[in-house]
Amino acid sequence: MGVSAKVEARIVTQLKKYQSVLDQAKQRDISESDTSSIVRDMLCDVLGYRKFDDITAEHNIRGTFVDLAIQCDGRIRFLVEVKAIGIPLKDQHVKQAIDYAANQGTEWVILTNGAVWRTYKVQFSKPIEKIMVCEFDLLSMAAKNPDVIECCGNLSREEFSKETMSEFFQRKEICSKFTLAAVLQTDAMIEALRKEIRRLSGIRIDPDVIQKIISEDVIKRELIDSEEGKNAQGIIRKYLKAQAREKSRSSEVDAEQVVSSETAPVSAATTPPVAS
Repeated sequence: MGVSAKVEARIVTQLKKYQSVLDQAKQRDISESDTSSIVRDMLCDVLGYRKFDDITAEHNIRGTFVDLAIQCDGRIRFLVEVKAIGIPLKDQHVKQAIDYAANQGTEWVILTNGAVWRTYKVQFSKPIEKIMVCEFDLLSMAAKNPDVIECCGNLSREEFSKETMSEFFQRKEICSKFTLAAVLQTDAMIEALRKEIRRLSGIRIDPDVIQKIISEDVIKRELIDSEEGKNAQGIIRKYLKAQAREKSRSSEVDAEQVVSSETAPVSAATTPPVAS
């Protein structure tokens, strides 16, 4: 789903303005509190939220406070954890924000130091997991960058919904470099490569040989062995299992239809007349 022209225009215009603000803030190495003030203004000016109606500071979640919470129509859309602009974002910062979201039952978390913005999807599994859906650095990327516009647009007051965010997440998930690496290792892709090699050269190659070359020499090890790589492999296995179940159900339905047609009684209209 695309971002509306009106929302996109606002995002681009306001991000250009804030790029200079953030650059100056980084040079001055401002505090976390001052960074939070800038982030709050950006949530209003860039994403369209109302400062005093939609944004809550120091939101209390089971005795713990999260920096900012975005709430519309009585429901929290996402939580925002802010660090000082001079502090690089780290895994421990992610854990804190994800813990906040898990306690609140919120699916979306933003971790930012004003310049770098990360959007996470919280997976309510055991244990709780997080998936980084998008990341951008406003001090090194153009305001018109399509990825920046897409991420900001989906988070905006006008465009945000459970359905649009779910679609956004699925699209990002299936198009990640880790997921594409996992797809390249599936049996269907290996077979397609084997057939194409034979079509081009006339040479038959064993599928196991192609699989070994792809996993050991073609794809970077980080795309396979990393946590993200293993998660992506799990995602593809999930899709393959769902596809197999659907194929099995379709086969059962077809078989039932065949049996039904073979055992159906002959209608009166097709019964030959009995000779008198």
